[in-house]
Amino acid sequence: MIDPTPATPGKPAARKKRRFGGTEAQIRSALKFYKVLAYLTGSMLLLLCAELISRYVFGASLFIGGTNAATGQPHTFGFTDSDPKGVVGGVNVSVTILIVHGWMYVVYLMSTFRLWTLMRWPFTKMLVLALGGVVPFLSFFVEKRFHRDVEAELAANPQASKRY
Repeated sequence: MIDPTPATPGKPAARKKRRFGGTEAQIRSALKFYKVLAYLTGSMLLLLCAELISRYVFGASLFIGGTNAATGQPHTFGFTDSDPKGVVGGVNVSVTILIVHGWMYVVYLMSTFRLWTLMRWPFTKMLVLALGGVVPFLSFFVEKRFHRDVEAELAANPQASKRY
């Protein structure tokens, strides 16, 4: 909506009052939770990228335990052929990395949503936060930038948080 009163020359226009969706303690808690999840999700994403490279470039998967399909010897830990299966039984660590990253990304999205709603940011910031969990290395840069932004906004607007 357009303000019906024009700004007077020489006098700066009044700034819109900043409001947060929670208390400062809630925002700091959400920021800490987001920071932990950003680093964990980013690390798991890097592991996932390494796993995909090993699977599709070198044709190897990481296994723990099981039996070597060609020799019948016990397999303890290491890379084996993905196609045809090099290990029968055992735990496929490559698939485990996929599953863990997927669920960790879901929790990461919940942490970004919590921070986004408490800070009352525009939707574009939520999209940038969400991309941090799917673009390699981006979560580390996004976390650093948004951590700095939250701290600056909290310091600049001490009266903007809700009082309960």
